[in-house]
Amino acid sequence: MSFDSAGRSESNATFVLGSPPSANRARRLGWFLPFPSHTARPSFLAGPVAAFRAADYIQDMDTITDTHKATFDELLEDFELLEDWEDRYRYVIELGRKLKPLPEAERNAQNKVEGCVSQVWLSTTVHRDGTPRLTFIGDSDAHIVRGLIAILFAIYSGKTADEILDVDAPKTLGELHLKEHLTPQRSNGLMAMVKRIQSDAEAARAAAH
Repeated sequence: MSFDSAGRSESNATFVLGSPPSANRARRLGWFLPFPSHTARPSFLAGPVAAFRAADYIQDMDTITDTHKATFDELLEDFELLEDWEDRYRYVIELGRKLKPLPEAERNAQNKVEGCVSQVWLSTTVHRDGTPRLTFIGDSDAHIVRGLIAILFAIYSGKTADEILDVDAPKTLGELHLKEHLTPQRSNGLMAMVKRIQSDAEAARAAAH
């Protein structure tokens, strides 16, 4: 294999680093990690190929989330790619930036979530054509909390009331290891949001019977 003066491969070979889920995620994104052409060669490689940089990955994610609502499994794969927690925080904040705007009318006392350090609003819509299905919009005045809201929406939004109540929230969120890296106040606020979503699902299910 040969390389041009900028360190780019002149063949059509693709380099992907990471576990199979991470590699599959990279392929779906159309970005073959960890060798984007605009980054420098890492010292541990013999050939002049480019290194994975989390900042580049997060920046490229910015253009993808506009048209694609990430599933929780995809978020989990992205977390695996971003091994450094500082990069993961940045990624969570980027998820929050992509939340659908919350109308001003929805920032009311009814939608405010109690038990959060920051101000948090969650608005629930119940779709009652058959089995009740719930979708959510929300916002917060804290960037990291907006990202946590986005993670919860990836888990819950668009699911039926029964599916929402079947989710083991501590186990699911535990896959991201958030609790070990959030303050106790943030962790309590996250669970307060989960309880609010569960409460709305319980009310929707009760109303359907």
